[in-house]
Amino acid sequence: MAKFGKWIAGGLGWAFLGPIGGVLGYFVGSAFDSVDIKATGRPGTTQGDFLMSLLVLVAAVMKADGKVLKSELDYVKSYLIKSFGTEKTGEALTILRDILNRDIPVEQVCAQISQQLDYSSRLQLLHFLFGIAQADGVIADSELKMIERIYYYMGVKSADFNSIKSMFIQETGWAYQVLEIDKTASDDEIKKAYRKMAVKYHPDKVSYLGEDVQKAAKEKFQKVSEAYEKIKKERAFA
Repeated sequence: MAKFGKWIAGGLGWAFLGPIGGVLGYFVGSAFDSVDIKATGRPGTTQGDFLMSLLVLVAAVMKADGKVLKSELDYVKSYLIKSFGTEKTGEALTILRDILNRDIPVEQVCAQISQQLDYSSRLQLLHFLFGIAQADGVIADSELKMIERIYYYMGVKSADFNSIKSMFIQETGWAYQVLEIDKTASDDEIKKAYRKMAVKYHPDKVSYLGEDVQKAAKEKFQKVSEAYEKIKKERAFA
């Protein structure tokens, strides 16, 4: 199992324990002699904790419609390569295939993530899940319902969930939803909302999870700017 050392990037902490550790099953059991495992709380969260949590949640979304297609794995592979590179993606898919054969207690897994992972990182998990669900060009109803379950049990606020959702499902008024404001908001209120969201979604918020995650977080940050520029253009204010 030494080949997984790079993917978990510094060892597993709290993800080694509890429901997530149970879902990882064989991988965790075989990792004792080959990787650095440190059972820690939130202060010791590693990139490995975050990425293993992501893989478990990705599996839950993929299994939501009762079947896992090769095309879905291909889409996940493409998305992960874009975010984490070829080598890590190959290792991740090996772990993911094992997780897909296991029962996933979604509520318990999300509760563990809520207790151990900071809020900004939970928002980044949601952003990844939407990106992967949309990788085939459309987010199926079953996938959306599973992501809705995940956000609820992870303790994410509904306004933040709707903000991230609107980055991918751009219905009428999506730009306002991204900024978490109403269409009746004044220009000054819109500017204030933009500054607030830019801080909330800044990539530095997840810098401790490593350059890969921080780089991927820039996409979420850019969506906030895109929404703001769209509203500015519509309203013609500087």
